[in-house]
Amino acid sequence: MRQSIIAGNWKMNMTPSEAEKFIDEFLALDLDRKGEVVICPPFVDLYPLSKKLVDNPIKLGAQNVHTEDAGAFTGEVSVPMLKDLGVQYVIIGHSERREIFKESNDFINKKLLKLLSSNLVPILCLGESLEERQAGREFDLVKSQLLACLKDVDSDQVSNIVIAYEPIWAIGTGKSASSDDAETMCKFIRTEVEKLYPGQGQKIRILYGGSVKPATINELMAKENVDGALVGGASLKVEDFKELVSYEVNHD
Repeated sequence: MRQSIIAGNWKMNMTPSEAEKFIDEFLALDLDRKGEVVICPPFVDLYPLSKKLVDNPIKLGAQNVHTEDAGAFTGEVSVPMLKDLGVQYVIIGHSERREIFKESNDFINKKLLKLLSSNLVPILCLGESLEERQAGREFDLVKSQLLACLKDVDSDQVSNIVIAYEPIWAIGTGKSASSDDAETMCKFIRTEVEKLYPGQGQKIRILYGGSVKPATINELMAKENVDGALVGGASLKVEDFKELVSYEVNHD
């Protein structure tokens, strides 16, 4: 059985004091967690949250990482810095990094290999634009991202990767792919992973991201190939995030 993950991507939200207030309120709730819970705050929040989450099952994630351990890379953050704070997950390949900061599949691949060699878990984001979906190219696009980003990854490393399918047209727009759309693409990704790495397709965890809300989480998590969610806006609200991590399991 693959363990589910609900990961909150706070993006560029929450000051350190706001982050501390959030986590204090969240930890005070009676949480009925169904799987792993990961919070990915801005870099400035990692230190205070690392102190709050000592000996807590909630895991810390980062929103980005550089490929080098140190050096003249102004504004970047390295693997050793993240590990020193107890970070276990790192988001890479998010569409905002690809589109706004022009990160290529090749650069994302280098980040992926760096994380795997450092025993950090990459959350690798893949997804198509609205134009690509309307043109019927979503599967080709996602496959090309997958192949490029998994270059030089060994078979025994694949199950340490988490993949997040995030259709760009559903991120922060209020629009969400239907649970059937999410299942179709997650199944496609799993099938492609199995082709590349026989025996690994059923081990890798695949999340859906894109305007995930408490109202949609149960239906989403009932899908066979959806192992969790990468959540944006709803992860910034304590009560909403509680409902998301406490989703009802129904595979009937």
